[in-house]
Amino acid sequence: MKKVTAIFDIGKTNKKFFLFDSEYKVVHKEYVQFEEIKDEDGFPTENLPELQQWLKMVFNRILSAKKYNVKAINFSTYGASLVHLDKKGNILTHLYNYLKPLPEEIKTSFYQDHGNAQTIAIETASPQAGMLNSGIQLYWLKHTRPGLFSNIKYTLHFPQYISFLFTGIPVSEFTSIGCHTSLWNYKKQMYHDWVIDQEIDTKFPFIVPTQTSFNITYANKKIKIGIGIHDSSSALTPYLLGEKKTFVLISTGTWSITLNPFSDEPLTKEDINNNCLNYLRIDGKAVRATRFFMGNEYKTQIEKLCTYFKKDSLHHKRIKFDIGLYLKLKELDLQCFRFEEMNIDTSTAISTIDLSVFSSFEEAFHQLMIELVQIQVKTTRLAIGKSNIKKIYIDGGFIENEVFVKLIALNFKEYKVRTTKSPLGSALGAAIIISDKKLDSRFLKDHYQIKKLKPPVLQTLE
Repeated sequence: MKKVTAIFDIGKTNKKFFLFDSEYKVVHKEYVQFEEIKDEDGFPTENLPELQQWLKMVFNRILSAKKYNVKAINFSTYGASLVHLDKKGNILTHLYNYLKPLPEEIKTSFYQDHGNAQTIAIETASPQAGMLNSGIQLYWLKHTRPGLFSNIKYTLHFPQYISFLFTGIPVSEFTSIGCHTSLWNYKKQMYHDWVIDQEIDTKFPFIVPTQTSFNITYANKKIKIGIGIHDSSSALTPYLLGEKKTFVLISTGTWSITLNPFSDEPLTKEDINNNCLNYLRIDGKAVRATRFFMGNEYKTQIEKLCTYFKKDSLHHKRIKFDIGLYLKLKELDLQCFRFEEMNIDTSTAISTIDLSVFSSFEEAFHQLMIELVQIQVKTTRLAIGKSNIKKIYIDGGFIENEVFVKLIALNFKEYKVRTTKSPLGSALGAAIIISDKKLDSRFLKDHYQIKKLKPPVLQTLE
């Protein structure tokens, strides 16, 4: 039987299962989606019981089929999500959705109790984001459901809960603790004072390195079981271990996130105000990061363009970069789009969009991308900071957008810019973490479709 590593990669929409061979090639994969359920307040949330059932069913089926020799298993999930257990290991609450609104009175009482909002944001490298700051979920739970809170034996971050299902061993881990949770004091490298003052630290089990694993007898078979990893950190891992030069990764999709794992700059007040934050690497070091809601905004604006210009919903995917259009629009230096899905300063925001100023869908599309890339450039340069970066990698859905990648290359001429393509991102990172195998110098070339991006030549048209 072929020796394989099993990986569960749990996203908010798609739940995935992979089997990787010793060369990190996928030999088996499955995808499933579950309808969300509602928590006690009627807010949509993860169907945890159905997810649990699927996890066990899939893994038990793979083991019983005996087609593959499963030597190890690990887990990657989305962050900012907590599972609360009683002393018997039973789930006490729903897995609360990080989009659930945080009551204003909870926010007010938190800062009355623990001090200046900006100071805490800087110290925890976590801009205020309500329930997306998952540590605040525990504060909310303690002060709105104190009886339930007192019955919590362990609070587990989502990746570690999935691991717990298979090991029964509760642990905490750096990449989950450090993803905009408001829990971690990056300067002191320990839980923040407010966490200790509220005795919330007592709910978390001991912290172990991300590479930790347990040799467990599961279904009468000895299997190496990992403790799980936050998906953004997991997606970064193959680059960290496979690239020798300094780099930033622009990961595009619903969110566009720039990750810089080579910065030792502490965050400033200005950084926090510009939605700059830190993640924790697998070794507990900081990753300087910025993010904006590019994919969501893009979707909103494309729908309007398609309606106005009477184009089919896929027309935008066929647009190629037009140097003439770009030069014309750059010369005009317009600001035409009012972005609705992002927090843009209202004093400078456009109040309405007049699409009649554009002669075609293509022209409007180029202008949209110019304006979105302006924000991308600003956030990426903020993530780079003072770091001596050599390369920029771009992955995710926007690498298929020729206008976007050409504009990125134009704006970052001083760096080597590469697009990479791997549908396995976070799953592959989780497989690498559980493996003892070192990556060779060809790993990224062999597993990612790397393309060099050269900026278009403009001077001949000027």
